[in-house]
Amino acid sequence: MHRRTARALSVVAGLLAAATTLVPVAQAAPVPLPTPWTDQVSPSNALPEYPRPQLVRSEWLNLNGTWGFTGAPNLNSPPIGRPLSENVLVPYPIESMLSGIKRHEDNMFYRRTFTVPSTWDGRRVKLNFGAVTWETKVWVNGTSIGSHAGGFDAFSFDITPALKAGENEIVVGVASPVDGSRYPVGKQRKSPSGIFYTAASGIWQTVWLEPVRAEHITRLDTTPDVPGGALDLVVQGTPGQQATAEVLSGGQVVGTATGAVGSHLRVPVPNARLWSPDDPFLYDLRVRLPGGDVVTGYFGMRSLGKAMVGGVMRPLLNGKFVFQLGTLDQGYWPDGIYTAPTDEALRFDLERQKALGFNMVRKHIKVEPARWFYHADKLGLMVWQDMPSLDSIDEVPNGHANYESELRRMIEQHKGITSIVQWVPFNEGWGEYDAGRIVDLVRSIDDTRLINHNSGSNCCVSDPDPGNGDVIDDHAYQVSTGTRQPDARRIAVLGEYGGLGRRVTGHEWEPGKGFAYGALYPDETSLTNRYVEITKQVGRFVHGRGLSASVYTEPYDVENEVNGFYTYDRRVLKMSEARVREINQKVLAIAKGTEVGRGELLSLRVTTAGYTDRYLRHQDDFVRTDVLGEGSADLGKKDATFWARQGLADASCLSFESRNYPGHFLRHASSRIRKDANDGSAQFAGDATFCAREGAGGTALESFNQPGAFIRHYAATVYLARSGGPNPWDTPSSFAADTTWAATIPLWRSGADLPLDQARSFKVTTPGFTDRFLRHRDGLARTDVVNAGSAALLKADATFVVRRGLADPSCYSLEARNYPGNFLRHADFRVRLNGNDNTDLFRKDATFCAQPGAGGVRLASVNELGTNMRHYAEEVYVATSGGGHPFDNPVSYDQDVTWAVSAPWAP
Repeated sequence: MHRRTARALSVVAGLLAAATTLVPVAQAAPVPLPTPWTDQVSPSNALPEYPRPQLVRSEWLNLNGTWGFTGAPNLNSPPIGRPLSENVLVPYPIESMLSGIKRHEDNMFYRRTFTVPSTWDGRRVKLNFGAVTWETKVWVNGTSIGSHAGGFDAFSFDITPALKAGENEIVVGVASPVDGSRYPVGKQRKSPSGIFYTAASGIWQTVWLEPVRAEHITRLDTTPDVPGGALDLVVQGTPGQQATAEVLSGGQVVGTATGAVGSHLRVPVPNARLWSPDDPFLYDLRVRLPGGDVVTGYFGMRSLGKAMVGGVMRPLLNGKFVFQLGTLDQGYWPDGIYTAPTDEALRFDLERQKALGFNMVRKHIKVEPARWFYHADKLGLMVWQDMPSLDSIDEVPNGHANYESELRRMIEQHKGITSIVQWVPFNEGWGEYDAGRIVDLVRSIDDTRLINHNSGSNCCVSDPDPGNGDVIDDHAYQVSTGTRQPDARRIAVLGEYGGLGRRVTGHEWEPGKGFAYGALYPDETSLTNRYVEITKQVGRFVHGRGLSASVYTEPYDVENEVNGFYTYDRRVLKMSEARVREINQKVLAIAKGTEVGRGELLSLRVTTAGYTDRYLRHQDDFVRTDVLGEGSADLGKKDATFWARQGLADASCLSFESRNYPGHFLRHASSRIRKDANDGSAQFAGDATFCAREGAGGTALESFNQPGAFIRHYAATVYLARSGGPNPWDTPSSFAADTTWAATIPLWRSGADLPLDQARSFKVTTPGFTDRFLRHRDGLARTDVVNAGSAALLKADATFVVRRGLADPSCYSLEARNYPGNFLRHADFRVRLNGNDNTDLFRKDATFCAQPGAGGVRLASVNELGTNMRHYAEEVYVATSGGGHPFDNPVSYDQDVTWAVSAPWAP
């Protein structure tokens, strides 16, 4: 037995034995994968924190701890006044190890006793539940006090009439059939497998008592009004009361308002400090009623919306486009399933994601406890909140009423959460129905946030797009194909990508059964390399395809799904934190405009409204803007493609080298932007160096040696301009837009040229093997020695006709000289010769972009990101340096992927 497992077993046995009710102790549950917090849990400290940070009362009694427990055939016969046969640790789901039960029951009863503190005399007593799955019935001292249906929302009962002096008894009955789809379950299953996980039944959030006045507050609905400098507040509670609200900063009252319960109060927040991921500042809120009820809460001042920014529909935070870089956070734990073992663990999950460079979390078809949202608010992580699905495949009509009722309550209870920026009713069509009507329903409840009608609406069992949401959301796990672009009303996001996997021995849910959404990687380096490569593509899509957000799958492994940055037990970080953070920060900088894809080809698109089909290009040495698109001539596309190089005069800035005139750079001279050959002088270096600044939805390029002057298009000509300067092109009108450029995917993707429609052979350049050539044999690509004395068949097999790329005309496809209509393509990484079946997949597999290599040409795959055609042990693959396969070995990689383009062996 693993040492950690033995230790955690003793903890569970101890907490069950500590029960105050003298009943037999349940058998201690096995601990397959304890977390760092498992052994910190005991009956005396099971989630002791006040559970509702946005509506806090100073007096309360936590009922978490050991309760009696029993399964039951139904809820018709509550065990009033009698001990139960087992003990359970509340609030951990009964299937969890921490509960001590570790099995599923469709129906169950909980029982415990309590004494009301004498200081509560004269007040009402409320029994509060954070969440219980799914149908709950409650008895106090044998009196039925109410029932509730819903697995993800909080609810309360006034139990005052049922109380008595001294010891009181609570019995809670819960029905949780899980399967059958009558109610939202998300990914819970009785028989978990694949992407569906262990159920989380019964009480799974904190249970507590609190005293309230007869006239009291039940909820604070907060909506910040940034332009108005105020908090829009609705105090929910006893009707007919006058509520006084105070906004505090640093303990000092900065705004006050009084108004009726249920009405809209405008509380001034002068000179508001705005909440953002970079500065997650929160104001305190204090509200009181005349009868003495006082509650405290908090809120952040921030605005949400969408608008055209740089010619692209973008989400706004505080009036600015902020790229939302997030993870698919499922919120499962090996010891507590739905319930984090401790509040520290709950906070850890979010802290680590922020440390990795993310600014957003998509909470995936689960609703977390209120303290999770408090931590997101405090840390500055934007949140997309999914609605848990009814079913993964089918539309289930008998669950619609339950779904919509719980959807409404989820939104109403979380409207005041600062960090929530988007509602997601459906995922990949799971249980989807009436999506257009559901969008309207969500908007009727909360019209302040964007609504993503169906994340992954390009996927799976999705219904037709109703078109009335705010988001176009694609799921593309390797992001090699283009995501859909935004339209005039909706932003475009990559709602899920990645799914890269790695098993870590000793940290697996079921050893040897871990799977990923693609290949498994053997070590930290190869896994991190792949993350960096596909996340680079996210950065290219920001301006290249108008992408506004991305969601990586996922922060933590879940059961046998090993796609996490961390193992399921949160003990091992499987990638390099520094490298993950670096590429994440680069994506955010690209979106902000302060960085572009250095070392890569790019094009610079105009962002001024009405001119967004124009690109910066050179012509006859001068630079101008022209309309360029798919049908444009090759020369125009090449003239509009540049290498983003390290600045010639300052490495922190940029210089732009012409793609089709190597050694020529964009530079300014006499206020014009030109393309000239680098003469090596300090003057040229300064004139050809530009620093990326945040623009109006893209990148502004400030001159290195003339600070305050920027590259600007003006009447189709491009100048170095200074707002308000003496020249016509210095006019301040439209200056910000005219000096903002979108650094896009290059109009011409190949950085090296091959001779179109001519036969060529491709020679190995690796020292010691330069007598070998790329050839096909028996349908597979390999390298063999070819010389003048070789057989005619071998020479023909080693000759290819260079064609325009089947998937991209700026790249290339290699047609067999002796098998017309057959092309080199890759499948499962192996390069082979196949006949063109004219499918989209074949065209992409058979298209390679030529790039400069180590003394020759690289042939880069267009749809297997970061790979190049490589010879390895005579065979030919598409390979990446430091990837997860033997043929990805970094040793001699640069030489092995470089080919010398030579005269054809078979002309």
